[in-house]
Amino acid sequence: MAVKEQLMALVDKMNAYPEHIKDEKNRIYQINLEESGPIQIVVKDGQVEVREGFSDQAEVTLILSDESFSKLLKDDLNTTMAFMTGKLKVEGKVGLALKLQETVKKYQ
Repeated sequence: MAVKEQLMALVDKMNAYPEHIKDEKNRIYQINLEESGPIQIVVKDGQVEVREGFSDQAEVTLILSDESFSKLLKDDLNTTMAFMTGKLKVEGKVGLALKLQETVKKYQ
């Protein structure tokens, strides 16, 4: 399954069962995929939307390969090691990157 399909499956699950995101403030996560290009994950009013490209100002940007993002979506990426070895770069609010990882874990 392509990484964007994995992301859409996760987003569908999050929107169907929003209990883990209902208290989430409005957030924009930018994911810059090395192979597939930029994607924004927008959390607003307890719902999640995916946008391709750079449409809004993100609070945090994650830069990684499609393979690493796929592992992140499956909760199979050691983000600390990925960060320390340069496989994951974070720009902006690092705490929000951790929040995204925690949210993904809850939907596994």
